[in-house]
Amino acid sequence: MGSKMGTQTRIKICGLTKSGDISAAVRAGASYVGFVFFPKSPRHLAVQDAAILAASVPMGICKVALTVNADNAALDHLIDAVPLDMLQLHGSESPERVAEVQDRYGLPVMKAVGVADEGDLPVLGEYLRVADQVLVDAKPPVGARLPGGNGLAFDWRLISGRRWPVPWMLAGGLTPDNVAEAIRLTGASQVDVSSGVDRAPGIKDAARIQAFCTAVGA
Repeated sequence: MGSKMGTQTRIKICGLTKSGDISAAVRAGASYVGFVFFPKSPRHLAVQDAAILAASVPMGICKVALTVNADNAALDHLIDAVPLDMLQLHGSESPERVAEVQDRYGLPVMKAVGVADEGDLPVLGEYLRVADQVLVDAKPPVGARLPGGNGLAFDWRLISGRRWPVPWMLAGGLTPDNVAEAIRLTGASQVDVSSGVDRAPGIKDAARIQAFCTAVGA
């Protein structure tokens, strides 16, 4: 990873399912790798497969588990089996649930919050008080099967110039072609990509991962 990228925007590549995905993300300079534990997602991983993948991630790269309204039994099983550095709650978990997960597992928690218009911004404030990080994502359309990874963006100007008390990450429809503009408009110091570096749903493309990271560091 070049020094310029290292001092600027940190990158999370989410929805990794194969060892080659890990290699591509690491080679391109990602700071975070994300594993999805949600059966409806084309990027869903079995816990035993995730354990093998996570063990191959080099030291210093944050291993993130994306879960959706997971109960304690599911999280207990996940955390016992997979060496993780952070939990990403991507469902309708309340601020109280975020705090409960933090207390129970002692891991940093990133809460995803969907944004479609200005009316969604007050909800962000509720989570900024409890979460260790907030993922500002595009709100899924009504009736969507997936809470994220839909390849949708929101109007980035909604959050332009805002300052929040905890680190935050921009997600939603980011691609190698638009991520530089998204960073320029929002001031994001961290970005998250999943479908934007897929070759097909759930299948990562190493060249797109590299192109995305290059665009961030440009």
